[in-house]
Amino acid sequence: MAASEIVALSPIRRLGSEPARTRAYAALREAIVAMELPPGARLSENELAARLGVSRTPVREALIRLRDEQLVEIAPQRGTFVTPISVRGVLDAQFVREALECAAVRLAAEHATDDDVTELWAMIDAKHRSREVGDLEAFYRLDEAFHTRLSDLSGHLIASTIAQRVKGHLNRVRRLSLPRPHYIEEMIAEHEAVVAAVGDHDAHTAEHALRHHLRMVLSELPRIRAEHPELFDDDPGALHP
Repeated sequence: MAASEIVALSPIRRLGSEPARTRAYAALREAIVAMELPPGARLSENELAARLGVSRTPVREALIRLRDEQLVEIAPQRGTFVTPISVRGVLDAQFVREALECAAVRLAAEHATDDDVTELWAMIDAKHRSREVGDLEAFYRLDEAFHTRLSDLSGHLIASTIAQRVKGHLNRVRRLSLPRPHYIEEMIAEHEAVVAAVGDHDAHTAEHALRHHLRMVLSELPRIRAEHPELFDDDPGALHP
């Protein structure tokens, strides 16, 4: 991976009274996933600490966590860099996400109340509004919230926590897929099919609809990689194991 110059971060939102190490980790992870810190960016502990309003210690701890998630590389004598998007990491994250969310949505369909379903429809309405105004960032955040809420309705909150932990590489691809024409409309239609099945307490249809939806991003992966080769690792066989 070629080293780039240290990037100039835009100010990162501070997260209230959260511990400094939690604030640093959450902010840096979001900056990487959002491509504010793109693959190859060289990271300066001093600069990051200044931007976050914390000392270097929580920044260093955050970078170690991000290294463990393979989102940064800490290279002795060279520095710390944002890793390229790993195709293998995307496929692994998709495997975990699909297993957890599809199991969760079956339970959600069995146990969701009318109020729960009304909440899910309201979230889809908000997605329509973000699409109409072309706010891709708002749509992405709503999509994350929708999938988290859907999973949490299973009663197993750990499922969304584990899925989120492994989705770093996958989420970068998800963001890159959003500008494709009609992609968001397709996503919303598939969300609507899932919620309709949950509202009907039809666990089988809910799982089938969600599994089909979750695999959308994989169908986009070859195109995105071809359009942005500089953002990806150099494992040409990863898409065809």
